Amino acid sequence: MKKKIKRSIISMLIFSLAITSVIIYYTKNSTVSANVNQPFNFQYRDFGFDANPETGEIVINKDGVKESASLPLPKQKVTNLKKTGQSISWSYPDSKMDFNIEKKDHYLDIKLTSTGAKEFEWPKVSADHYTLPLGEGKYIPNNDKNWKEYLKDEKEMSFSSSFSMRFFGLNNKKYSMVYIAENMFNDTIRFQTDDKIKFSFVHEFPSINPKKEYSFRLYVTENNPVEIAQVYKNYVKEIGQFKTLQEKAKENPNIEKLYGAPHFYLWNDFAFTKENINWAKLKTKLTDPLVSWIEQLLKQYTQDGSTEFTKTISQIKNQTYMDQSQKNTILRSLNTILKLEQLYNKDVFQNMDDESKKMIENGVSRLSEQELYTLNKKLLKSVLTDSIDDIEEWGKKDTDMIQDMKRSGIKQAWIGLQNWANGLMNPDLVQKANQSGYLVGPYDSYHSIHEKKNVGWNTASFDDPNLYEQATITKKNGQKESGFLGKGRKLNPTLSLPSVKQRVSGILKNGVSFNSWFIDCDATGEVFDDYSPNHITTQEQDMKARLQRMSYIRDEKQMVIGSEGGNDFASPVISYAHGIETPVIKWGDPDMRENKTSPYYVGAYWSPDGSIPERYSKSVPIKSQYRSIYIDPVYSLPLYKLVYNDSVITSHHWEWGSLKIKNEVGNRMLNELLYNVPPLYHLDQNTWSKNKDMITSYTNTWSEFHKKAVTKPMTRFQTLSQDRLVQSTEFGEDMKVIVNYSNKDFDYNGEKIKPKTAVLYDGNSKKVWDVSKYKD
Repeated sequence: MKKKIKRSIISMLIFSLAITSVIIYYTKNSTVSANVNQPFNFQYRDFGFDANPETGEIVINKDGVKESASLPLPKQKVTNLKKTGQSISWSYPDSKMDFNIEKKDHYLDIKLTSTGAKEFEWPKVSADHYTLPLGEGKYIPNNDKNWKEYLKDEKEMSFSSSFSMRFFGLNNKKYSMVYIAENMFNDTIRFQTDDKIKFSFVHEFPSINPKKEYSFRLYVTENNPVEIAQVYKNYVKEIGQFKTLQEKAKENPNIEKLYGAPHFYLWNDFAFTKENINWAKLKTKLTDPLVSWIEQLLKQYTQDGSTEFTKTISQIKNQTYMDQSQKNTILRSLNTILKLEQLYNKDVFQNMDDESKKMIENGVSRLSEQELYTLNKKLLKSVLTDSIDDIEEWGKKDTDMIQDMKRSGIKQAWIGLQNWANGLMNPDLVQKANQSGYLVGPYDSYHSIHEKKNVGWNTASFDDPNLYEQATITKKNGQKESGFLGKGRKLNPTLSLPSVKQRVSGILKNGVSFNSWFIDCDATGEVFDDYSPNHITTQEQDMKARLQRMSYIRDEKQMVIGSEGGNDFASPVISYAHGIETPVIKWGDPDMRENKTSPYYVGAYWSPDGSIPERYSKSVPIKSQYRSIYIDPVYSLPLYKLVYNDSVITSHHWEWGSLKIKNEVGNRMLNELLYNVPPLYHLDQNTWSKNKDMITSYTNTWSEFHKKAVTKPMTRFQTLSQDRLVQSTEFGEDMKVIVNYSNKDFDYNGEKIKPKTAVLYDGNSKKVWDVSKYKD
């Protein structure tokens, strides 16, 4: 008691000397032991702190070692200064901000409140290196030339979208400091790279948002990514936002089909392919009135119009052959009109069967989307007759491929179709995938909305004609927020749910057996303030609406839900995500996106013959400076897995599947094994035939381990070598992976870990996967 009184007196004396050296140094000689399911011997670390109100600087004191948790800002006038033994608060009248800092049992509770400020920059931080949840996670030394160059260009990052979890770690020689941001909205990270890497946290206070506060918890941990991640995981559990896959599977047992499941995007954009056509006979069928009607439909109802089709028809009239480009144009045109509600024309289609006649008599506009496709296939077959295979043969090769995957030993899989229309065109494929024990679902999106319907971009087409003008997002400057690739606008998620219900119910009306659903953008953290006077919306409301529409599809339609990204605000709702492990790489690089002669050009979004577009199939090298940032194991940390391994299954963004990066296929296998990540492949008949042996051999090894490990938390991560090229992860109590990315042997407790290998330990069993043979 005497010591406490003495300390209080000293504090009061110091306070009276100068406000620039107000000190709060609160200690408590207690720790919190690990819960049963926490890794290693976890305990919260105690510390003291000093605060300088004039500069906003906070200095942490742990075991006599002081480190700055926030760099000093330019001195400001201070008013309303108050302090107790455990807290301090003050105001900045010129900046119109209030500060309040209070020491809780294990952390500092820091609240910043605007009394009129439009934005405020705090904290500004510096450290020896950083632990940042960029995607899966990154280790960033403060003087690393690769990161300095990258961050010199990427000066600002949106906190809600760039950071997969709501924290950042500052690592120094003796310990780390971890900021958890309790308000993830309207935040920007600004990097400075003139000297060593530093960054600041900037919060905007939008005029439309009545909440004028942002806050942090500041923890002190050992300099260890496992402990940093555990502190954050405990926080997520504390606020009730952690839900395991096994808990989710109690509500939908199909989620267990994700355990040990590689992820496949299955590509065939056409209901029928060139192999289904007798081209010599087809030429005799392409006469008026059919050709004129196709031209009219393409011109009136499609984005690309009829120019190429008309040109091709004119060319082949005087040829005895068709070249591949001409065949592709005709093939694409015929498949496009199959999707049009306007296809039926009594002057063109005169030899219909009884089923078609009945559907037309009942009204084409009353047909479901699947019924429309059934009718249109029959209509087209009725005029093309023997120049095209029977309808039962259309898409049969894709169905056969599914069955071959099962025979080849792929017991479980997630199969994604690039659009729901592909499933409705070929419901037998969906059924066969479901019967094979696979998850199968469409890509869906409520991100962009176009003014006019477009069958080639149906995710941006909505039945309600009022949405484009009355339900789109307005920026602060009064302009509309542009849609993807600058086309159309962005739809306000709070006004989307009726359209979501209408679309999903329409797709499922005839019982197509989808059991999974993938929703674009909703888990990326890309959220918006909408300043439209009739539907003012904050970023927080935007995010909640995204979760609501995913929850609707999950709960009402019993779908296993996944989304792009996978940022952790969505973790209670989604079960899988694409983009955490390998995000989109350097979106703004013209060599990758625009310069088609560049070796780094990633390819176009569409394929002329309906096969896999080059954007997803073409193998390209990665620039050396981007390799360091995105895929180099030296800089990689499994932060997301340390928190969410048994909650959300994460893989690569579909633009950067497992085979996309040239000369890196083997290294990415090692990473998938180390981090317990499903490989992601794009398949059509050709790629399946080409890569079947490699895919089945690898996934059979990967799947057996993943199926068990995904039900356990990742409990440990270590770098075992000085160069960080030998690493290990542990899952639960008895599963472990050691990966040697290097080109030399590594001795691990007397065991030789060969170069380019992963060693998988499951209890007493051990398997070795050698990727040195995978030269792509």
